[in-house]
Amino acid sequence: MKKGFRSFVILFVLVFLYAPILILILYSFTNATTIGAFRGFSLKNFVTLFTTPELRSMILGTIVLAVGAAFLATVLGTMGAIGAFYSSRRAGTLINSLNEVPVVNADVVTGFSVCILLVVVFGVSKDTYIPLVVGHVVLCAPFVYLSVTPKLKQMDSSIYEAALDLGATPARALRSIVIPQISSGIVSGFALAITLSLDDYFIATYTKPATFDTISTYVVNATKGSQTAIKTALWALSAVIFAVVVVIVTVVNIRGAKDAGKERAGV
Repeated sequence: MKKGFRSFVILFVLVFLYAPILILILYSFTNATTIGAFRGFSLKNFVTLFTTPELRSMILGTIVLAVGAAFLATVLGTMGAIGAFYSSRRAGTLINSLNEVPVVNADVVTGFSVCILLVVVFGVSKDTYIPLVVGHVVLCAPFVYLSVTPKLKQMDSSIYEAALDLGATPARALRSIVIPQISSGIVSGFALAITLSLDDYFIATYTKPATFDTISTYVVNATKGSQTAIKTALWALSAVIFAVVVVIVTVVNIRGAKDAGKERAGV
């Protein structure tokens, strides 16, 4: 009975999480204009998605923003994690505590604060995209920090000290010893930062230029409009994003399983 109950709970959670997504994907391959009005299969939504200049520009801009912000956040988050790891115990604890604040803080507060600081206090124009990029870096960097820190704790710190004893400079030891050992955490943090940037709505709302839209802000605005073709094309966009995520997760898991198998074989 316990096994059957556990199976039921798992099945219920999976259906609860994935049924709405699968329904949306199903309707993206139809001529329906609303969910519930099934009118036969069609690829018109995908054609609209990839042939509409406005949609292509919005998607490309969002991807460029996500990759650029994730790169900066990865550099800053990794540097912060390394600095905290090699700091004194009190300083490291303080840095860890400060890093937790933006993680648990509401995105709307972060976006509004960045907008006030840069636009109102420092007079930076939102048309320069600087507030938008800074806001996304502030959002993503703490999560990169959290991804890198466990790898630093798992690292054999004596190797770094041995490199210094053998004459390597701290910078050389960092590049040749520390970075390779924490590379998996850096990659995970980078991927997480891209996901957070793509998913963000509130920070982008407060910091983006008036003529620029991310996927999140565009979807919210489009659902309020009357352009049915654009709305249904966004169903296709959701299907594409979900498919890409599934492929990436599958590849990462397969690679992780292979690496774990190699480590066990080596042992």
